[in-house]
Amino acid sequence: MGRNQAKVAQARVSQVQAPQAPSAEVRAAESRTIRVPSSLTVRELANLMRVSPIDVIKQLMNNGIMATINQQIDFDTAAIVASDMGFEVLPEAPSEPTSTPTTTTDVPARDRFIADEDPSKLKPRPPVVAVLGHVDHGKTTLLDRIRATNVTAEEAGGITQHIGAYQVTVGGRKITFLDTPGHEAFTAMRARGAQVTDLVILVVAADDGVMPQTREAIEHARAAQVPILVALNKIDKSNANPERVKQQLADAGLLVEEWGGDVICVPISAKMQMGIDELLENIFLVTDVADLRANPDRPAQGTVIESTMDERQGAKVTLLVQNGTLRVGDVVVIGTHFGKVRAMFDDRGNRIKQAGPSTPVAILGFPVVPLAGERFEVVASEHAAREIVNARLAAERAADKQQRRTISLEEVFSRMQSGETKEVNIVLKADVQGSIEPIVKSVCGLGSPECRVRFLRQGTGNITESDVMLAVASSAIVIGFNVSVDPAAQRLAEAEGVDIRLYDVIYRLIEDLD
Repeated sequence: MGRNQAKVAQARVSQVQAPQAPSAEVRAAESRTIRVPSSLTVRELANLMRVSPIDVIKQLMNNGIMATINQQIDFDTAAIVASDMGFEVLPEAPSEPTSTPTTTTDVPARDRFIADEDPSKLKPRPPVVAVLGHVDHGKTTLLDRIRATNVTAEEAGGITQHIGAYQVTVGGRKITFLDTPGHEAFTAMRARGAQVTDLVILVVAADDGVMPQTREAIEHARAAQVPILVALNKIDKSNANPERVKQQLADAGLLVEEWGGDVICVPISAKMQMGIDELLENIFLVTDVADLRANPDRPAQGTVIESTMDERQGAKVTLLVQNGTLRVGDVVVIGTHFGKVRAMFDDRGNRIKQAGPSTPVAILGFPVVPLAGERFEVVASEHAAREIVNARLAAERAADKQQRRTISLEEVFSRMQSGETKEVNIVLKADVQGSIEPIVKSVCGLGSPECRVRFLRQGTGNITESDVMLAVASSAIVIGFNVSVDPAAQRLAEAEGVDIRLYDVIYRLIEDLD
C-alpha cells in the first residue's frame, strides 16, 4: 500500500502543475503525456497510451489489481499504471470527451456472424480456443489435465483421430476448447479448427522443439488472423531446452515476450500438471482484449465440428454455436439438407434443452452426416428450410456434371509428370466423415508418375456387399478405417479375391501404401 500511495502522490503532483506553461522538456516529451478522466476502462486507458491492453492488465496485476479489459478503474489507479509505464498523467479538462468510443471495428473481422448485428444486443461470450501443434507434443494430455477426464487412453495409438470440443469452467468463467488432431495427415482439419477459434494454443515440446506441423499450425493461425499463445510443454524432461525452442519460434516468425516480442510463452508440463493455472490465466488475458461478443437472443448460427453415424441413433452431429441460441425442436439447415433437433447433448453427454454462443453440442435428428467445417443456421420452419435447400440444389445442379468431371480429371495428380502409369483404385470407408479427408490427402500424396491412386467411393459406416461389388468391378482395394466388415461382404470378398485392409491409425495405412 505504501508504494502505491507514493505513486498516487507523485501522480497528483501532475494535477497541481497541470495549468503551468510547458517547459522545453515537457514539449519534447509531449507524446508521453496523457489526459485521464475521473474513471475509464482498461481498454480506454490502453488507447490513450497507444499500448496493448494486455500490457495494461499486466501492470495492474503487478500492483495487485485484477481487472478485465472492460472493467472501470479510477483516476488514481490509472495514474499508477501510466506512471509505471513511463507516461505523465494530467487530469482531463471537463469539456473534453471522457474516452475513446468503442466502435464495431473492435469486433474481430473473422467473426462474420455478428457483422450485421445491433451492437446493443451483443453480450460477452466465452472464448473458443484451438489446441494445435506437432504429433505427440502433448495437446490431448494438456486438455486431459484441464478437463480432469481421460480422453487420451481412448484414442487409438495415443493420437487424436478427429476433432473433439469441450467446455470447461475456470474461476467462474467458461472456455471452449477444440482438440484438433496433431498428425500431419490432419492438416485440413487443423486449419478448419483455427477458423472457428479466438485463440490458438500452440503446444511445443521443450525437448523436440519446432517441427513441421508446428510451422503449419502457425501458418493456419495467421491465415485466420487468430492470436497465438505458446504452451512450452514437457519442461520437466531432462533434455528440455526452452531457449533453443524460443530461437526456433523466432525463426518461424513468433517472437516471445522474453525476447522482446508480443507472443506470450508459458512453460508447462501437462504430465506433471505444472503451469496449467498460469496458462489458463493467460488465455483470458489474451482473449479479453478481443471483447468477444455475440447475440444470444436470435436463431443459432455456427459450424459443424464433427459428425458420425450411430447405428441406433442415426446421424450425430457436433456443432459449435457461434451466434444465437440453439434449442431442441429448432429446424437446422446445413448445406443442402435440413433436419429438426430431436435431442441435444453437452460435451459430457448430458441431455440439454438449449445452448448459447461458444457452446459445443451434439445433436440428433439430422438426416445425413454433414461435412466437418460446414456452416449451420436455424430457420423459422421446415417450409423455409425446404425453400433454402431447393434453391441451393438448383444452383448446384447446373454445374454438377462439370464439377464432377473436373474433380475426376484432376484427382490431385494434375501436377504429376505424364508417362506410363499404373492406377490403384480404392474404395474407402471410415467411421466418421472427418477421417475421410485426411486419409484421401495422405494417400494421394503417395502417388507418382509410376503409380496413381483413385478413390472410387468415400463413405462412412461398415464395409458392405455394395462396396465389395464395386471393388470387384474395378479391381479395387477396399480400405476400412475404424470400421468392421459385414459378414456378407467378407464372404463375397473371399470368393472374389478382393483385398480388404482395416486400420485404426492413419500412419499405419500410409506405411503400408508407401
